[in-house]
Amino acid sequence: MAESAIVSRHLRMLWGCPGTELGVVGWPATRRERAFAGWHYWWQAHLLDIAVDAANRVPTPARRRRIGAIARAIRIRNLTGWTNRYYDDMAWLAIALERAERTQDLTEARRGLVALEQQLYGAWAPETGGGIPWRVRSDFFNAPANGPAGIALLRLGRVERAQEMADWLDATLRDPESGLILDGIHLPSGEIERPVFSYCQGVVLGLETELAVQTDDDRHAERVSRLLAAVEENMTTRLVISGGGGGDGGLFNGILARYLAVVALMLPGEGKQQEMDRRTAAAIVKASATAAWANRLEVEGEPLFGHDWSKPARLPGGTAGAGRFTAGGSVTASAVPERDLSVQLSGWMLMEAAYQVTAAGL
Repeated sequence: MAESAIVSRHLRMLWGCPGTELGVVGWPATRRERAFAGWHYWWQAHLLDIAVDAANRVPTPARRRRIGAIARAIRIRNLTGWTNRYYDDMAWLAIALERAERTQDLTEARRGLVALEQQLYGAWAPETGGGIPWRVRSDFFNAPANGPAGIALLRLGRVERAQEMADWLDATLRDPESGLILDGIHLPSGEIERPVFSYCQGVVLGLETELAVQTDDDRHAERVSRLLAAVEENMTTRLVISGGGGGDGGLFNGILARYLAVVALMLPGEGKQQEMDRRTAAAIVKASATAAWANRLEVEGEPLFGHDWSKPARLPGGTAGAGRFTAGGSVTASAVPERDLSVQLSGWMLMEAAYQVTAAGL
């Protein structure tokens, strides 16, 4: 039902080009949004990633066609090919394209993956202090770029670089007091931006879990355990992921849920701690999904998810109050965040994550 709601409300052909589909960024949509004047590259990368989830859950010809159509539309709408100036954006798309190629045989992803891998691998800057920057020629090196880039590069076989990125994140951005991952650091000044976002925790959990699988190095599972405990303590209420927003922030909690499912399904080890960590991660996903579903609105028989899964969703009242781009490159929330594609993608992502952990018997 979450999938169906996105398909009916948000998916449209791009500029009349056959074989393309892209997500309209608001519902109800403004004229500019319907024309894809604004489209938000990284939101569409997550749309592609969740479309892969759906095809992996129940493979159908329609779902496989949709994956190809979304990937094609991203390339066309981006105008300059597959890449842009933001390393976090490119990392999210690399993750989605790699999964589409590996699990759904999307052969046309190969050229995009080559271009994206080259950008992500080449951006590593040890001479400045490590990490990759948020965007081209920026002095800000943050978790939202390095976490997903590490996951993408690991899945593309760059294990050593992924391990370097995980070590850099742990040494540079882990808050010793809370145990959570901070937003980022300006280099070479060393000034740390201290906001704590749920998706920063998610990508580090995912990266460390997959490194634990690939390397048999105990430090990765230990970091997962430590960070998971910090997330449970600081970012959940009765195991439901807390808070939430719209605009770019609408995706944050869904990303955390996705990588909690990775912990639940993939974290290796037969010890009591690893078993408890897998069950805790699964429990947070399931509790969050239960709350989000209980607090949804039903609109014409399909769910509309709230931006905060612990509170009743609100119905957007038309096209007024749409989100906008800031000078810094981020997207603000709509006046009613539930109109934002990001919020609804997060709800769908959460439901796919809950399916994965329950199907595995967790």
